[in-house]
Amino acid sequence: MTNNDKLPEGKDVTQETQQTDNSVCALVRVANELGLHARPAARLAQEAQKFESVIVLATDSQQVDAKSILDILTLAAPRGCGLTIKASGEDARAAVERLTGLFRERFGEDK
Repeated sequence: MTNNDKLPEGKDVTQETQQTDNSVCALVRVANELGLHARPAARLAQEAQKFESVIVLATDSQQVDAKSILDILTLAAPRGCGLTIKASGEDARAAVERLTGLFRERFGEDK
């Protein structure tokens, strides 16, 4: 089963699920027309850096540091791609909520 298969049709973000006391994850789908290109990747990394938690973005085959724009860009995540956001630490829930919000808002892009 792929990340794309785990998201209900027509949904870009699932509810966060708490795995342990300090670990949270959520599934998101890239809705931007150009995928997770430089501008949204930079915004994602900037927001992730505001949190103390360790935050990773994962596809079915790759896991990267969400605080690194270069790591995020290596995902080459196109529109429709499913990603898992995983955070662990004291502020993990807040981190996942903020990052899923960026995906929900399509990083402020119209398309």
